[in-house]
Amino acid sequence: MDYKKLGRTGTDVSALCLGCMTYGDPGRGNHAWTLPEEQSRPLIRQAVELGITFFDTANTYSDGHSEEIVGRALKEFARRDEIVVATKVYFRMRPGPNGGGLSRKAILTEIDNSLRRLGMDHVDLYQIHRWDPATPIEETMEALHDVVKAGKALHIGASSMAAWQFAKAQHTAERNGWTRFVTMQNHLNLLYREEEREMLPLCADQGVGILPWSPLARGRLTRPFGVENERVRTDQVGQRLYDATAEADRRVIEAVGTVAAGRGVPPAQVALAWLLGKPGVTAPIIGASRPGHLEDAVAALSLRLTEEEVWTLEEPYVPHAVAGL
Repeated sequence: MDYKKLGRTGTDVSALCLGCMTYGDPGRGNHAWTLPEEQSRPLIRQAVELGITFFDTANTYSDGHSEEIVGRALKEFARRDEIVVATKVYFRMRPGPNGGGLSRKAILTEIDNSLRRLGMDHVDLYQIHRWDPATPIEETMEALHDVVKAGKALHIGASSMAAWQFAKAQHTAERNGWTRFVTMQNHLNLLYREEEREMLPLCADQGVGILPWSPLARGRLTRPFGVENERVRTDQVGQRLYDATAEADRRVIEAVGTVAAGRGVPPAQVALAWLLGKPGVTAPIIGASRPGHLEDAVAALSLRLTEEEVWTLEEPYVPHAVAGL
């Protein structure tokens, strides 16, 4: 396993982050493909044994059940001082006023709820899951700063917003002497590269670590075009992100298959190796529902693509409408 600094902080994280949206009661939330606790625990344990020290979840995943599973498993399988735990806040957790968003009231309520579910006294990285247009950014950034100063989070991060919004948030924090974001968790993979236009250069300039979500396009980069499994058929988020561009993406998926066949490795390794080679990428957020998924991800760390292979993978791409914000 390789390890990197988390942005410009002194915290070391594994070069792969286990995304824990996969783990949670299928009957809670809106992800029918999630794995219940008894099926989730062996995968979290495998991740720890492979050297993964970075785990990402969110309050909204399976209505909080993901945090509960992750907290119990990590308490058993890992030492708290050796792992980095990240969670998120924004999406609605309950009906009625103040049940979601990034108001001071919501943030201070939800960090306590997340810590209770995780069974921890702090998280290492507390992230805003999206931009909240209904709350002044000054209110959000001050509340996050207070979370850090209270010792409930060591660092803060952001996810999936326009580059101008991220720059505004960072400027607001700097102007007021508040805590700045150290990471950006954004939508980036071979099928969606729009972040290369503005967000990646901004993060590189500011020393912000990149934590790409959906690095394998929710499985579309792991198999031949048109081959579906149960998750693809039931994953409404994936359908919103990729179905409209499916024909344009076909050539990219075929290119991944060509490079993979030439190397004699699974397509997932090629797609991850491309992402790991992007400047500024700290740790892709990988999902794992089978042991082989983690093994492929770790193997990708050792795969170095040639310039010709990178060109083969990138050449078919066409501009996409913004997705995932």
